[in-house]
Formats: sequence, structure tokens, C-alpha cells
Amino acid sequence: MRYYQLRDGNSQRLAVETGDGVYDLTSVKPQLRTLRDLLKSASIADTAPDELSARHLDAAEAVSEQRLEATATDPVTADEVWAAGVTYQISEEARTEESGTPEMYLDVYDAERPEIFFKSTPTRTVGPDEAVGIRADSDWDVPEPELAIVLYEGDIVGYTVGNDMSSRSIEGENPLYLPQAKVYDRCCSVGPAVVTDIEDPHSLALSMSIHRDGDRVYYGETNTSEMKRTCEELVSYYTAHNAVPELSVLLTGTSLVPDDDFTLQERDQVSINIESIGTLNNSVTVV
Repeated sequence: MRYYQLRDGNSQRLAVETGDGVYDLTSVKPQLRTLRDLLKSASIADTAPDELSARHLDAAEAVSEQRLEATATDPVTADEVWAAGVTYQISEEARTEESGTPEMYLDVYDAERPEIFFKSTPTRTVGPDEAVGIRADSDWDVPEPELAIVLYEGDIVGYTVGNDMSSRSIEGENPLYLPQAKVYDRCCSVGPAVVTDIEDPHSLALSMSIHRDGDRVYYGETNTSEMKRTCEELVSYYTAHNAVPELSVLLTGTSLVPDDDFTLQERDQVSINIESIGTLNNSVTVV
């Protein structure tokens, strides 16, 4: 099933998409306003979230396509977003080229332990059709399209699309500047939905396009099969010896990197599509 978070004035509503359409679960159960509510209720009832949703579909109100497009927001609202780095060869090559200490990235790519770092808080994360940020003190900025793992109490419950915004100029100056290159206002976007029934997350087509003034200035495509590490492996390192929050997201690493002469500009439009999940659209603003 595919879950959406809808804005309803100052409140929220939870919608689910099946093969028959999109339905407003909150219209049946007002207690189910967010994905967190559903996951918590399913945990208490010791049942699968999809089974709990299925019980209410017959009585739920239908959601029109227009309403979905107009009100969909961050489908997770995770307590924390973390990210994995150098999980694709192209990412290792790009970070090696930008850095003054390139050997360290090759070491991470080939090492047993992956790079796992803190990425974002709820106030720094945006949803579909909201603006992602580029830092005013950076002159080389790129989006990083990634498969995102959604976890409840440390267990994988679904997948979504993530954009790990990055200042390559700041990170390239010194690897110790990574937090400033990665964590800032509007540094992350997720959406458009959380999908719970992905059969194989390691075999999904992924593409990204960037438009500027109506013209496409970048396009790339790849597949999550190119990821060196499995989702389960990345989650095991993220959760090991770590007090993970109730609801979290783990980005699995970037698989598409624009050429070195490319940098984002204000008002650019970034679209990231992952097979079986959907398309995450964001504009760009300077922060």
C-alpha cells in the first residue's frame, strides 16, 4: 500500500492508495491522522499496518487526484533523518574528485563499516512541492536522489523518495565540514508517499531531472541494484548501539551526480522518480 499525508487546514489526514484508488483513513478513524498513528496502532494490536488499513477501506471516503496533488505533504514527519554515504561507485568517485583528501572516500567505499551520518530534523525537512535549500555561503550545490528507508522503532516498515541536498564546495574544503555541507535549513526532502509493499528495494529504477526556466538542464537515470550495500546492512549499522527514535528515515546514498560544472540555482525545479514509489518534486531557494 502507498500512504500519503494530507494537509487539512491546521490538522492532518492520512490517506492510503490501493489498486482501486486513494482513500481517507481519517474519515473512518479520526485517531489515524498520521503514518505514526497507524504504525503505533498496528504495533499495539500486534498486526501489520496494511491489515489495519484494509479493515477500514470500505467505509473510507475517496480522495480525488486534485485533492491529493494540492494537499500532499511530508508523508513521514520523521523524528530524525539519517543518511548513508559512498554506497554507490559514482558517489565515491564524485567525493574523491571534490576532496583534498580523496583516499578517505575510497577507504569508506571498500570498508566493512559504511558511512552513516545525521542528516535532518523535522523542522529542516520539507515535503513534496516545497522548496529545498541551497546555502548562501556555498557556490557548488547539488541534489542527491536516494531511496529512503522508513523505520518504526528501528524496523523497516516502508520506503519513500529522498533528496539529500549537499554543498559540494563546503564538503570539498575539508571532510570535517560535512555537517555544515549536509545539515541546514531545508536540507532534505522526502515524499511523495511511503510504500509498504516493495518486493525488492534493490531493483528499482531511479531517475532525476532538473529544470531551469522551463529547460531541462540535467537528466540521469540508474537502478538501486548498483548500491554496494543492502538496506538491511545499512539499517543494522544505523541502529547498532544507537537510541533510534520512534519514527525515522535512513537515506541510502546517492546514485546520480551532476557534472562538476553544474550547480543548482534559485527557482530550479528538481524531480526525482523511483519505480513503484512515485515522483518527488521540489523547487530550490537560497537559505
